[in-house]
Amino acid sequence: MLIGEYTHTIDDKNRLSLPSKFRNEMGKKVVITPGLDGCLFVFTLKQWERISGKLGESSLLQGDTRSFNRYMLGGASEAEIDSIGRVLIPDFLRERAKLTEKVVVIGVQSRVEIWSEKVWQQYKGRVEKEAGALAEKLGQVGVL
Repeated sequence: MLIGEYTHTIDDKNRLSLPSKFRNEMGKKVVITPGLDGCLFVFTLKQWERISGKLGESSLLQGDTRSFNRYMLGGASEAEIDSIGRVLIPDFLRERAKLTEKVVVIGVQSRVEIWSEKVWQQYKGRVEKEAGALAEKLGQVGVL
């Protein structure tokens, strides 16, 4: 399971060193794609096959489905993790997520998220203020 929060830097060649704990679980190749809420998602190849398969089964007749498929699948990029655990973040994804030198790498069970440190701090602050209400909603549907 991928969990935890780590602050890392992107080097001048757009390479990000993934936490060693994550590298052990993710393998040598990953898929980086636009995420939600301003971050990037990083999936193992196995997890990506499941997600892209489900997206591929969705109806081409629905505009929302087409748009989301274009967003996730069209923006996806395979990336290799090098021998010292770095992954190259493509320019178009780095720019989309506003990644500069400092980033936050978060494990969210089956995926890794990469956030601009500034954007993450703002998002995290909002969610922390709403945590009680969010837990209440999840409790109402039987999640917690």
